[in-house]
Amino acid sequence: MMSTLNREINAVTAIAGRQLALVIKSPVYIIVSLLFPVLFIGILGESMSQNLASGLGFNFLQFMLIGMIVNSMFQSSVSSMSQLVEERKTNFTQELFVSPISRYSIIIGKIIGSSFTNIIMLLGILVVALILQIPLGGMSIVWLLLISPLFSLVGAALGIFFISFVTDSKVADFGSMLLVMPQMFLSGALLPVNHSTGILNFLAHIMPMTYCVDLARAVFYAGDPAYDRIVMFNPTLDLIVMAGFFFIFSIIGTIVFARAEQNR
Repeated sequence: MMSTLNREINAVTAIAGRQLALVIKSPVYIIVSLLFPVLFIGILGESMSQNLASGLGFNFLQFMLIGMIVNSMFQSSVSSMSQLVEERKTNFTQELFVSPISRYSIIIGKIIGSSFTNIIMLLGILVVALILQIPLGGMSIVWLLLISPLFSLVGAALGIFFISFVTDSKVADFGSMLLVMPQMFLSGALLPVNHSTGILNFLAHIMPMTYCVDLARAVFYAGDPAYDRIVMFNPTLDLIVMAGFFFIFSIIGTIVFARAEQNR
């Protein structure tokens, strides 16, 4: 029993370490991770704050900062899972799935590895916040960063669910972008969506990132007078929905992906 457990832990550690090493050896990824928040918060966010956000009643750049933290964690995790499709070509995943370790250990290792790589992007976001003098909220930002791995888990679960039905790496790369980009704009990560109606309201309610963003803002703005104007749902509901998405996507995705590998 203990030997099996140790084997699974070692497998998770090795896969997570490999994921982290791939990022460290990729300067392009690091540069893009640092430039991404500069473009969205420093340029787009500052422009919107100056021209559109004067009547909101709260600091728009701070609002957008929280959304970008969630979006970055979510996007990076989905992208990391899509790499499994590319690794099919090198037979890396095939070697993993025929090894005597649990399929879930393989997926967990990838998820943990992608969570650690997200730290690079978070550092870029925080640097931009300091440069633009965006209030970080003292302990509020600490509590937000502590729960940030939850957003990676939901993003990774969505990613593994998606790639379980994809066999082409180009489709996986393009599809992972299509999974994240609409959510970035419709979930409230960049713009308030509290008053959305019709199809936009429906889409916001079925997107996993909506509940991740809402939970992040609930934690950050707890006790703030602007809380009721910013947070849409009860934090407990956010957690329940996120847990539901995680378990459904990860279980179905892992089973289908593992079966596809066995049938190769």
